[in-house]
Amino acid sequence: MALTVAVQMDPIEKINIAGDSTFALLLEAQARGHKLFYYTPDKLGQRGRDIVASMQPLEVRDVVGDHATLGPAQERNLEEMDVILLRQDPPFDLAYITSTHMLERVHPKVLVVNDPASVRNAPEKLFVMNYPHLMPPTLIARDKALIEAFRAEHGDVVMKPLHGHGGSAVFKIAQRDPNFGSLFDMFTVTFREPWVIQKFLPAVSKGDKRIILVDGVAKGAVNRVPAEDDIRSNMVRGGAAAATDLTPREREICETIGPELKKRGLLFVGIDVIDGNLTEINVTSPTGVRAIKRLGGPDLALDIWNAIEAKRGV
Repeated sequence: MALTVAVQMDPIEKINIAGDSTFALLLEAQARGHKLFYYTPDKLGQRGRDIVASMQPLEVRDVVGDHATLGPAQERNLEEMDVILLRQDPPFDLAYITSTHMLERVHPKVLVVNDPASVRNAPEKLFVMNYPHLMPPTLIARDKALIEAFRAEHGDVVMKPLHGHGGSAVFKIAQRDPNFGSLFDMFTVTFREPWVIQKFLPAVSKGDKRIILVDGVAKGAVNRVPAEDDIRSNMVRGGAAAATDLTPREREICETIGPELKKRGLLFVGIDVIDGNLTEINVTSPTGVRAIKRLGGPDLALDIWNAIEAKRGV
């Protein structure tokens, strides 16, 4: 049975299809005969009890520079959809939170992937704190005394925004670092929320592993190795993707968190692991699907759509 699928995402004309997981999901949905619609978050609205969006019919092709054809915009009630893919990138700000409240009104009658209430209640760098025994020492704070005490205890640290993404504004701070005061001042005026301070793991030079879990089960992974002069392994920051397998420790991590992900309706999740340490649980718009397939791993778009279709009774 063909499904009617809407995707809420950032402007499709700007994506890099070679590495975009949303695009991989759209290609697979189309291959299965599902009907696609597209809209950006600013097109979402609420009229009375109805959640509506100005959306466009969508066709996709795996052709650089000619990857999407959009039809005329039309207002549609989201309850007319079978599935909505919530795939906009962070920042996880009030606009993002508002969209999850709207989408919550149609889920689960319409299957929203991932569950919008769980996305709202499980920000990547906060949800992971439920598993401190799997993590490196981590502090979430903006108080200078707390941060300085943490640095005194743990030495070199990484400091990053609580709701950042893609490796933006990630800094390594030495235990005795003349830049700390200036960075503290910059973070204070830039971010109203606390930020993340985490013990620096030197093994990041060997890679930061992205592991994809589908409905709570580990299905594939890619090792992202930072450039020689950078600590950030994100591929959008110059990290190099390498094929990899899961270690026993990484399987233990997945088996520990997997049941809770499934319970929360977090069907497509990407976790980050450095040297056997869980650092993030990415639930908003995880990536890695195309890189894993390109490196000879499984096509996880198949697993994700198999899971979606099973939940829709297809």
